[in-house]
Amino acid sequence: MPFAGNTLAQSGRTKPTPTPTPTRITGPSVFSTPSPTPAPTPRPRVVVTPTPNEEVERVESTLVPIPVSVLDANGRSVSNLKDTDFELRIDGKVVEIGEVFRSESPIRLAMLFDNSSSVATARDFEREAAVRFFKRVIRPDIDTAALFSVADSTRLEQPLTRDVGMLTRAIMAFPPPAGATALFDGILEAADYLRSSTGRRVVVIVSDGEDTYSRNESTLSEVIKQLQIHNCLVYVVRTKDFEYFKLTGNRTGNANIRALDAERRMLEITAQTGGAVYSPIDEREMNAAFDSISAALSQQYVLAYYPDDDKGKSGQVREIAVTIKGKPSLTIRSRKGYVVR
Repeated sequence: MPFAGNTLAQSGRTKPTPTPTPTRITGPSVFSTPSPTPAPTPRPRVVVTPTPNEEVERVESTLVPIPVSVLDANGRSVSNLKDTDFELRIDGKVVEIGEVFRSESPIRLAMLFDNSSSVATARDFEREAAVRFFKRVIRPDIDTAALFSVADSTRLEQPLTRDVGMLTRAIMAFPPPAGATALFDGILEAADYLRSSTGRRVVVIVSDGEDTYSRNESTLSEVIKQLQIHNCLVYVVRTKDFEYFKLTGNRTGNANIRALDAERRMLEITAQTGGAVYSPIDEREMNAAFDSISAALSQQYVLAYYPDDDKGKSGQVREIAVTIKGKPSLTIRSRKGYVVR
């Protein structure tokens, strides 16, 4: 699961007192619950080497958390897999999985709400979608969420909170949509905002997906890289199909090149981080999308991978591939890479 930072260290011979952990499928726990935030953090593998001065040399070990959602042919979450069912490949090579957990850790979520002029047609639908999302997905006693508005600049409208009412009031207080769309800038800001949060980091984008104003350095590849560095999982509630449906009565229209490029970019971002794109056109489809996201987050597996060959590769992107042995009909959603720190 995503944690506050990739590199973990512990010194000395005394182990901390164990605290409640997520459900483990097998193997010794690498998680403990930090204080004061009630979110589990991984315990590193530690090598202790006495020095001549009777001191203890601290050796750091890097954990790469890999959240995995597994779906059957009907799109339902599969929750009965064992640790031995998973196979993990890094750069095409089968590697050892440290542990496999069923994730019960808190969610730290940042929602990006597109409030630019390009979504004027879908504005009320977007607002309803955002409110419904918070009410259906956020667990008030466990999860926290923040709200950003995105137009030609990104603005934090509500810092992380467990209070869904505060998030709802922030959404309802938005001014009318106006301006261009700096969506990539917004994604980078949200990922950076979550970087110090413990728990699973999730970015939800409610937008038509178009970007017309981001800085030149905010490229698709840079956005994906930063999301991978900060261990963020991305879901998109895309409003373009609703706009087409409202204007033409058809689910899709004659999309222009900008709209097609936007769709491809959202699909790439979610595929690389392990999320998904949903394009509801009415309340029924909207509720189904949120139910799917909620099920995915509540029934994820988390593979704990400890690299042993990252030395000298700082900054490189390493490819991740997860498969389920002997079950090719299952659909696996997981991050497709990590950046060596």
